[in-house]
Amino acid sequence: MAIRQISVFVENQKGKLYETLKEIANEGINIRALSVADTNDFGVLRLITSDTDRTKEVLSKDCVVNTTTVIAAKLEDRVGALCDVIHILAKADINIEYVYAFTASEDFGAYVVIRVDDVEKAQKALEAENVPTLNEEDIKDI
Repeated sequence: MAIRQISVFVENQKGKLYETLKEIANEGINIRALSVADTNDFGVLRLITSDTDRTKEVLSKDCVVNTTTVIAAKLEDRVGALCDVIHILAKADINIEYVYAFTASEDFGAYVVIRVDDVEKAQKALEAENVPTLNEEDIKDI
């Protein structure tokens, strides 16, 4: 299972991140995970939200917005859990472009969002090793 991530190109100016996040909040959309990478002129805000389609619609009015398919793999609460997931992908010859993590409620645990060069192959490799992953419906519920 894979999920869609929103990537938003936000001007690197005071208050722009706040304005972007406020637009999402005003629509009642819950942010499940986020990552921000910056350059001198703009930042790339990567988001996993409770409603990907609505988030894209809201933010497209003022920003350049893209969706990307990523994997959210569940991590066990133990030393080396992330290393083990990354090793599974390395053994399957899958290139990882970037990674960030988030936690959900106690019932749902911790996850790592992974952008890879071959989502389907990565999904199969993780499934073969019994690593749970989230889908779009799961994201709405956590």
